[in-house]
Order: sequence, then C-alpha cells, then structure tokens
Amino acid sequence: MKTLKKIFFVLLTVFLLIGCQTLDNRYYAINHNHSAAQKLVDNAKGRLDKGKPLIVASFVNINALSESSSLGRSISQQFATIFTNNGYRVIELLLRKDIYIREDSGEFLLSRELKNISHHHQAQAVIVGTYAVGETRVYVTSKVINADTGIVLSAHDYSLPIDKDTKALLMN
Repeated sequence: MKTLKKIFFVLLTVFLLIGCQTLDNRYYAINHNHSAAQKLVDNAKGRLDKGKPLIVASFVNINALSESSSLGRSISQQFATIFTNNGYRVIELLLRKDIYIREDSGEFLLSRELKNISHHHQAQAVIVGTYAVGETRVYVTSKVINADTGIVLSAHDYSLPIDKDTKALLMN
C-alpha cells in the first residue's frame, strides 16, 4: 500500500509539473520577445547613451507598413520593457498610425513625422520593427535606428510560433 501511495504521489507531481510547463508555454511567446529585445540591447551597447531618451514605435506588418496589430503593439511594449529594465530612458508613445516606417524603393526609412517626434523629444534613437506572417511562424525584424541619421545601430531577427494567442493578436 505504501508503494502504491509513493507511485501515486510521484505521478501526481510529474503531471503537475508538466501542467505548469504547458501553462507557461501557452502564452504567445513573451519570452521570445524579451530575449530578442535583450539581444538588441546587447548589440547596441556603446552606441547608445542611457541618459538620452529612446522612442519605441509599434512593430508593423511588412506587407502593410502603415498598419499595426495587437501583436505589433504588444511586441513594441515588450521591447520597451527590456530597454527600460536595462536603464534606458524610454518615452511612452502609443500611436498606431502616426509612428511607423515607410517603404521607399525597397528600403525602410524613418517617416518624416517620426523624425519630427524624435527631435521634439530629443530622442537619440528609435526602436522599430516589422513582422511577416508565415504558415506556422511570425518572422520579426527589430532595429535600433539613430533618430538623426537613420543609420541602423543594432538589429536582430527572430521568429515566433503561431499559436491561438498569436493568431488572436494578429486579428486586432
């Protein structure tokens, strides 16, 4: 009987641990975004001044650069979290259509309005990103761009798995 109880408790513990792991993994990959943002921070070290502000723009769909989604807005907020936690001054801007990058001959440039906003807030750089939706993954490109020159200071590419949450965030 004692052996049966021990087996029961061992199995119960294993199932609870598996359940906890499944619960953590069902969220749409915040950890992927945080990890990618940290790589962007690491790549930008020595090129950014923690005393000067940054602006984070909503990440946009590569096929519709003037549009974002809940996914793009949440990714940008998660990048802002990591830059803030690393000691950078991040200016909070939650604008959908006023801040985006525009396509021009196949290259991505900061829009004139974004440059004006950067100058108004004396921002040294802007964090921007695009995403492309594949069949099973969303492919994300993130960049830190000098607000005055448009020169890319740091860049990182990664992908997110498409799950129920990702699909829902893409629809809004």
